[in-house]
Amino acid sequence: MAQPNAVSCRVLWSPVVDRARVRALMSEDERARYGRLAEPEDRARFATARALVRSALGRATGVSPGAVVFSRRCGHCGGPHGKPRVPGAAARFSLSHSGGRVVLAVTEHAEPGVDVERVTAREVDRLAPRVLSARELEDFRRIRPEDRTAAYHVYWTRKEAVLKAVGRGLSVPLRGLTLAAPARPAALLSWDGAPGDGGTGPPAVAMADLDPGPGYAAALAVEAAGRIELAEWTLDDPLDVP
Repeated sequence: MAQPNAVSCRVLWSPVVDRARVRALMSEDERARYGRLAEPEDRARFATARALVRSALGRATGVSPGAVVFSRRCGHCGGPHGKPRVPGAAARFSLSHSGGRVVLAVTEHAEPGVDVERVTAREVDRLAPRVLSARELEDFRRIRPEDRTAAYHVYWTRKEAVLKAVGRGLSVPLRGLTLAAPARPAALLSWDGAPGDGGTGPPAVAMADLDPGPGYAAALAVEAAGRIELAEWTLDDPLDVP
C-alpha cells in the first residue's frame, strides 16, 4: 500500500518473444497492424507489448487477458486517438519498447508515462539544442563529451515519460520542459507553456529513473503530487504477470 503523499506504480519488464500464444491475445486490428510491420524484430516487440499489457490489465481488472478491451477516446478533444485505457477500470498504464526491451507501467487512478530507449550513436551535440531547454543545455555542455550520448538519452526518456503521463505525446515542444541533470534524481523543474497552465503552473508530475540494463535508458513519470512508490519486476515471459 502506498504511503501518504506517494502513488504506487508497478513496472514490468518483459523479454521480446513472438510465438502463437503471445500473438493469440491480439485483437483483429492489432493482427492487421502486426502484419504490416516489415521487420521481424518490430513484429516481435509489437506482439510482446500487446500480450504484456493484456496479461497485466486482465490481472488488474479481474478478467481474462483475451477479454480486455481498450478505449482510445482522447480526454482533451474526445477523438479516437487518446491514451489507451480500459473503460470503467481504475488501472492506468503506459507502454514502451526499444531494442530488446518491453516495459509496462501500471498505476491506479493517476496517469503514468514510461519510456525506454536503446542508447545508440547520434550526433547529440547537434540534436541537444533542439531538445533541451537553455538551463538543460548549460548542464549538458558541462558533461564530458564521451558521456554525452548516454546523458542525451536520459534527458529524452525523462521528457517522453512526462509527456506520456500528461497525455500529450510530442505535441508540445520538448525544449519547454526543464528536467534535473542526468546525474541527479529525475525531476521536472519547470515547464514553459505547460498544457492547461491557466496561471496555476504546470501539472504535478512525480518521476523516477528505471533500470533497463546496460545500453538503455528508461524513465517513469506519474501525473500526481508527491513521490512514486515503485515496484519493478523483470519477467521471464509476457504471459507470466505476477
